[in-house]
Amino acid sequence: MKKLLLIYNATSGKGRISEYLSSITDILTKLGWLVTTYPTQRRSDATAIVKEIGADYERIVCCGGDGTLSETAAGLLSLENKPILGYIPAGSTNDCATSLNLPKDDFPRAAVLVGSTGDPKPWDVGTLNGRPFIYVAAFGAFTSVAYDTPQELKKTFGHLAYIMGGMASIPGITPYNMRIEYDDQVIEGEFYYGMVCNTVSIGGVRALPTDRVKVDDGRFEVVLVRRPTSLADVTTSLISLIRQEQPTEGSVMSFHASRLNITCEKPIPWTIDGEYGGNHQRSEVKIHHHAITILRG
Repeated sequence: MKKLLLIYNATSGKGRISEYLSSITDILTKLGWLVTTYPTQRRSDATAIVKEIGADYERIVCCGGDGTLSETAAGLLSLENKPILGYIPAGSTNDCATSLNLPKDDFPRAAVLVGSTGDPKPWDVGTLNGRPFIYVAAFGAFTSVAYDTPQELKKTFGHLAYIMGGMASIPGITPYNMRIEYDDQVIEGEFYYGMVCNTVSIGGVRALPTDRVKVDDGRFEVVLVRRPTSLADVTTSLISLIRQEQPTEGSVMSFHASRLNITCEKPIPWTIDGEYGGNHQRSEVKIHHHAITILRG
């Protein structure tokens, strides 16, 4: 029989996965897989177990939220021969599931998809100063929301918890004086926020049009928010955001890039895939083209 490692986070998404675990393993077994299940015990546990035993399996499936997926993918990067990755979304927001066209609330269907019918496709992975991320690295305003929002609030309100936390953080926003180099271009100025992403959804909210985000094209979508210089500057940016257009004027900038080098006058806090990513005065963001293979819907 083919060997499959099923990694799951029992606490993700109000713990919904626990009641479906038996049926998921039964479906995978009927599809011809010899299933080993592993419940994560602590942060970064999925990364550690994939590094340790992942090479012994033909397929690795993770079940949980975006954090569990991020940890599992990070472990895969260390393997020479990488198994195909399957993802059963079971978190509170499941941003990556939106970009990968995966079912969010149908665990039996998701089990069939990762076991037999899913379409294996390459997926780009990013790194921030060498640390992997799969869908977003961001700094500035709102970046502390995901890792500062209490887990109980996430369980109760889902993606609304991120919005509630973001509203509360507005009074503390301060701009950063930065130099940003990307693909032979240079931008300098004061920025409130920056995001490098490979997803159409952030915090459960559809943030970018699907025609601008390709998870396997070797480029990330970059969004920067400058300090506005006038009311017209703000108005132009808001109109672009409402229309979901790629801003070319105003305080919001958006473009594609495969590599960025960011220098700031002082260390700035980053969030990586919804978790604290450290404080960095110099930051190198790189994309690793077709780093892993993942099953899509």
